[in-house]
Amino acid sequence: MNAPVPMIEMRDVAKHFGSVIALSGISMKVHSGEVMCLLGDNGAGKSTLIKTLSGVHVPTHGEFLVDGKEAHFSSPSDALDAGIATVFQDLAMIPLMSITRNFFMGREPTRGWGPTRRVDWTFADRVAKEEMAKIGIDVRDPAQPVGTLSGGERQCVAIARAVYFGAKVLILDEPTSALGVKQASVVLRYIAKARADGLAVIFITHNVHHAYPVGDAFTILKRGSSFGTFRKDEVSREEVLNMMAGGAELESLDAELAEFQRADGNGQAA
Repeated sequence: MNAPVPMIEMRDVAKHFGSVIALSGISMKVHSGEVMCLLGDNGAGKSTLIKTLSGVHVPTHGEFLVDGKEAHFSSPSDALDAGIATVFQDLAMIPLMSITRNFFMGREPTRGWGPTRRVDWTFADRVAKEEMAKIGIDVRDPAQPVGTLSGGERQCVAIARAVYFGAKVLILDEPTSALGVKQASVVLRYIAKARADGLAVIFITHNVHHAYPVGDAFTILKRGSSFGTFRKDEVSREEVLNMMAGGAELESLDAELAEFQRADGNGQAA
């Protein structure tokens, strides 16, 4: 039986900026109906990899395949045409504009033709409300400013927008980094729903506690290189954390803190 073709595959991809090696030897596969968590601390190369996947950067070398076919993106619009949608941290939303206007920004539905052609806001409002309801968010008035929503709800607007417009691959750039526990849970539930709907999801984060519950596989980056990809049944949460932070560094920190506590205790005793 033939193995399913990955929706996204990177083979030994590298990205250089002059003499600076931002990515080196990155290989990764993401299948439909799967959440791939891309993990790494600040400076690990996550942002460069996102921009390479989404068409902002062209790889210096290596192969990039979409649905089994080699792809060459020269711009983000090429990635969108291939069904790859990226939701960046800043969300590209205008807080004072309505939920509907943000949902359809640049892709407003129209009715009529010629000089009588106009935006069909009735249809747009209905779609925005229905799409948000599908993920459990009750929008009473889609004409309300998107800035009145919580951070988690705004993330869901951006994700729902990408899905509605035909995304097959959803790349999420640190979607829970600035959210509280309750808001982050809203986003994590929607990531799980996107997977259930058959999308390939790439979830970029440095928070293992957010990644592990929803992740099916984990690719761990450090200083532009990959430690490899691990299935969930192959690695524990603690092992993922150790690979991200470096086990030796964590042990050194533990020893340093223990020494500090002993010194502090001796000072108080004196």
